[in-house]
Amino acid sequence: MRNLTDFALRLEYERVKDLGDKLVDIGGRLNWEGFRPALEAMYKNNTECGGRPNLDVIVMFKSLFIQQLYNLSDEQLEREIADRISFRVFLGTTETVPDSTTIWKFRERLVENGVDREIWSEMQRQLDAMNLKVQKGVMQDATFITADPGHAKADTPRGIESKTRRSKDGTWAKKGAKSFFGYKLHDCTDDEFCLVRRIEVTSANVHDSQVDLAEEGEVRYADKGYSGAKTRGYDAAMKKATRGHPLSYKDEMRNRRISKKRSPVERFYAFIKCVCKAGHVAVTTIPRVRVKMIITGIVFNVYHLASAKSKLEA
Repeated sequence: MRNLTDFALRLEYERVKDLGDKLVDIGGRLNWEGFRPALEAMYKNNTECGGRPNLDVIVMFKSLFIQQLYNLSDEQLEREIADRISFRVFLGTTETVPDSTTIWKFRERLVENGVDREIWSEMQRQLDAMNLKVQKGVMQDATFITADPGHAKADTPRGIESKTRRSKDGTWAKKGAKSFFGYKLHDCTDDEFCLVRRIEVTSANVHDSQVDLAEEGEVRYADKGYSGAKTRGYDAAMKKATRGHPLSYKDEMRNRRISKKRSPVERFYAFIKCVCKAGHVAVTTIPRVRVKMIITGIVFNVYHLASAKSKLEA
């Protein structure tokens, strides 16, 4: 009966495929099995002691990929996987449907074991293997990832002193006349292929210049917020005028060149907030936000691999 059901589902999927399925297109751009060693290391039930078998880790990892791409809650993800043939085909299973609790627990394992950094490293290793290495320089910037502050006052203790589960690590920050509550996403994008290479998450009140994601020998292009900040790479931040010290014509021309050079970094933020709708989170700690942003970064890179490879072949 299972074989008959599989056959019927795949036959129905052919109609979906003819209409266009972007998951099929982007799903083949990564070696998903490359993530298996790090993901399976989170579980201890493959020892002699045994234990209840867990769902396939690649199915679970791909489920998080779908979740971030389509901005789904855990409950919505469970329902959509059960309902949509294209999701089942992308996951490589017509039988297994992870429930919302299993999805949440899997994501928590990534947080608790720090495996999110390992899967990000594997993503970068695969990009390097495709000859999409950082060749010239990187563009660094940061953006707010907002969260619900709850009804507590601004001076209410958060973090480990918090008595509420809501936004324990979130903080208030102000940009211009607008205030934001939540976190800040820092990232480095290479200036040739516009792929995200490094990611860090902090509370919202950490200034952009406090985080340096450049590596030694790289040119780091950045906006005026990084003016005068130290970096391990070569400083190519725009200069900022101060009271009594206006910018010279030479500095203004330099700023224009750097501004044009670093502008593609905004594509990642537009993708996060407009395509994935991930600019606002419901999770409450920095490690949990980092997991979501790392998965979103992987989605962005996979989504743009085709255009990156076309630049390589040009």
